[in-house]
Amino acid sequence: MKIKKAGFLTKLVVLLLLVAASVCLLRMRGQIAAAQTERDGLKTQVAEQTQVNADLKDAVENSGDTQRQADIARDKLGLAAPGEKVIIFTD
Repeated sequence: MKIKKAGFLTKLVVLLLLVAASVCLLRMRGQIAAAQTERDGLKTQVAEQTQVNADLKDAVENSGDTQRQADIARDKLGLAAPGEKVIIFTD
């Protein structure tokens, strides 16, 4: 049985295929890293939106609480109850 050696052209084709496969793998590695970064950013957005939703749900569920309404009026709107005096401290 005689073994035939690979010719120059065969070796060149195999080398080119290996280079092409390596380039494709490197590109895919970059795409995977970009996708993972995007996924992490989206997870952060989901966590933030979940917190906003929970805050809004709490606000809706407790919208009839008069103490809460008074706190919002004082803190966010700058209002005062009749007879109250507002003192503002400045630096």
